[in-house]
Amino acid sequence: MLFPQLTASKEFPMSADTTTEATVTDGILLTDTAASKVKALLDAEGRDDLALRVAVQPGGCSGLRYQLFFDDRSLDGDVVKDFGGVGVVTDRMSAPYLSGATIDFVDTIEKQGFTIDNPNATGSCACGDSFH
Repeated sequence: MLFPQLTASKEFPMSADTTTEATVTDGILLTDTAASKVKALLDAEGRDDLALRVAVQPGGCSGLRYQLFFDDRSLDGDVVKDFGGVGVVTDRMSAPYLSGATIDFVDTIEKQGFTIDNPNATGSCACGDSFH
């Protein structure tokens, strides 16, 4: 997946390779930088009923790919975490693949977008958009 769709009209680049000082062993961690960016995007949309849904879907050249998007649904078995007022939701099928993963947002001259550092990914493709 080259660009996760966060809203119907906005797309943001994401890669699976990043380093971060934060660590987590249970569930997803959203860094303060990423939480601030998500909050700013939600504020710009004028919506307080949306959460950031993170999912793993079949596809990509390595077998699995990430999806990040805003969602107002609540699905049976969802794992919900709050990061400073930003809700992050993972469906029960994706949760094991994302346990311990860190979502960050980088904004440098070389790269801008959300990144995922996933200790469960045993390999990734050259484009950094899928893993296995």
